[in-house]
Amino acid sequence: MRARKAAPYLLLLPHILLTALFVAGLAAGIGQSLGLMPALGLTEPTLDYYREAFTRPDMVRAVLYSLRTAAVSALIATAAGVGICAVLVISRRTHDRLVGLVRLPIAVPHVVVALLTVLLCSQNGLLARLACLFGLIDEQSQFPALLYDGWGVGVILAYVWKETPFIVYFVLSLMANIDGSLGQTAVNLGAGPWRAFCRVTLPLCRDTVLSGFLIIFVFALGAYELPFLLGATAPKALPVLAYIEYVHPDMHHRPYAMALNGVVILISVLSALAYYALMRRKAAALRERGGTR
Repeated sequence: MRARKAAPYLLLLPHILLTALFVAGLAAGIGQSLGLMPALGLTEPTLDYYREAFTRPDMVRAVLYSLRTAAVSALIATAAGVGICAVLVISRRTHDRLVGLVRLPIAVPHVVVALLTVLLCSQNGLLARLACLFGLIDEQSQFPALLYDGWGVGVILAYVWKETPFIVYFVLSLMANIDGSLGQTAVNLGAGPWRAFCRVTLPLCRDTVLSGFLIIFVFALGAYELPFLLGATAPKALPVLAYIEYVHPDMHHRPYAMALNGVVILISVLSALAYYALMRRKAAALRERGGTR
């Protein structure tokens, strides 16, 4: 009897430990961003590091670069993922082996994705060589510079390849269940498969799609591997600036790095609050509709 009562708590123990480690790390990072590092003799909290971060000359460009790459890649990946889900749902192949192939990029590390992007999209890469081979360009140097540019095209392409399967994984099961019931009913009443998907299945999955978009947007905003490996020298993404300050030999740069991370967290929290407000407004509208009926 005691073993049965203790079983739920034992199952929760790994989650509790991971949550405790996360909270401890977050608290330590916030403390360091406020200049609390007793090992370096910094014992007085201060906002000076945040002031330096916000007044940094390249700060605005870094924020815009990070927001642009994160938003554009998340939008394209979400649209592509929903399109793939539509094809799979309408063709009744949601449990096919093809779904496993679509989800395969999720398991590929971001460093490997960066390497594949260089091999494919650089001016010495496979696409440039194929374009030269088929006479689309006279020499490989005429191939568009997709990597290391100020617009972050290479970073966006890499994120799209990595994030699209996540949207498929996140949304496909719900879409398949809805289409199998309400969508099939619409088809039986005379709607075509694509019309039933667009008018019935997709609207009912909108909240899930928005949730997936927010997840990959915040992830791309805070990740540094792809912007570090594929991004331009200037502007740099916010996480890259924070990483450079974090690995600085002078440990007194550590609070400044944590302050830059704090800016990333602030933008992420504002995005989450905007999404929460949107969901509350929609829930209120649904309640009003239910009340009027």
